[in-house]
Amino acid sequence: MPEALSRATTPNRILSGLSRADFALLEPHLEVVDLPVRKQLERRDKRIDHVYFPEHGFASVVANGTGERSIEVGIIGREGMTGLSIVFGKDRARHETFIQVAGDGQRISAANLRGAIDQSGDLLRVFLLYAHTFLMQASDTALANGRSNIEQRLARWLLMADDRIDGEELPLTQEFLSIMLGVRRAGVTTAVQELERQGLIATKRGGITLLDREALEECAGGTYSPLDCD
Repeated sequence: MPEALSRATTPNRILSGLSRADFALLEPHLEVVDLPVRKQLERRDKRIDHVYFPEHGFASVVANGTGERSIEVGIIGREGMTGLSIVFGKDRARHETFIQVAGDGQRISAANLRGAIDQSGDLLRVFLLYAHTFLMQASDTALANGRSNIEQRLARWLLMADDRIDGEELPLTQEFLSIMLGVRRAGVTTAVQELERQGLIATKRGGITLLDREALEECAGGTYSPLDCD
């Protein structure tokens, strides 16, 4: 886990891209946190106490409006932050957000983030720019869920996950992927086998390795938009 925080060393793209003055508004209130798998960052319709800036690993934003099968609507990694409701002037989360690939990051209380935003219009603009990016990701997810088959959706999701973690292997199980894609595990198994048959991925128990990103992007059918996460 990182022991010291600076704009120059943090992997989080929002924090590293802030001006010196805006970073100084946040830095005294940021604390390093471990982000283990399944750690709940936000709960549906509950007050948001902290905002997280992931540095390693990533979180999933999951919708479940009817109490039936959940489905992922967004991914937040080192390019972003949680707590967009706070940025928009609200105090409660609309969806669940929890860690899917373990890592670490920085967090700040919602109250301290509001205080910093009140002092800097530039800081608010940075957060709103990320909010726009996240909303574009969510709209692409809606397009993929409505138009694409499971194989195409899986290809897109694997690319998005690969953008946000280090290393060649994604620590993902087919059970996990079925939850994220909102489909039955049998459908995910078939899609994984097909991508592996085409030589696009390799699998082993508990992990998937991407072998041909260019072909996976083509398979995603135009619904994948790369982020500057590297």
